[in-house]
Amino acid sequence: MFSSIVVGTDGSSTAQEAVRQAAELAKRLDALIYIVSAYEPVSEGRLRGERQQVPEDLQWMVNPREDVEQALRAGAEALQQDGLRVETLAREGDPADAILDVAEEKDADLIVVGNKGMTGAKRFLLGSVPNKVSHHAPCSVMIIRTT
Repeated sequence: MFSSIVVGTDGSSTAQEAVRQAAELAKRLDALIYIVSAYEPVSEGRLRGERQQVPEDLQWMVNPREDVEQALRAGAEALQQDGLRVETLAREGDPADAILDVAEEKDADLIVVGNKGMTGAKRFLLGSVPNKVSHHAPCSVMIIRTT
């Protein structure tokens, strides 16, 4: 039924719970899991300053995606140790747009998101990630209770 699952993470405990539950489902279905994380652009001036603080042979590691890539790697390694097929994707910009773009590009069957931000007036005023994903997804969406 679901052969590919997209799940987003920002490294928070609620996002980790969504990833854990998506992985549990992927394991049962033998599905490929795409872990997506979004990041905001960092100015080149700031990156230059940070590069000067590390040894020359490691300066390539200082990039706008370094924190996101580290979180994605850690999440992927844990899932791969459980025998899951995992692909990680870091995207610049809005988290909901990143999840939606990957789901469309990869022709995913399911998106899994946590319910964080879905309660009260905030869901109408702020446009939470789960709210936006649920309204614009190119596939089925499962909203996991993480709070």
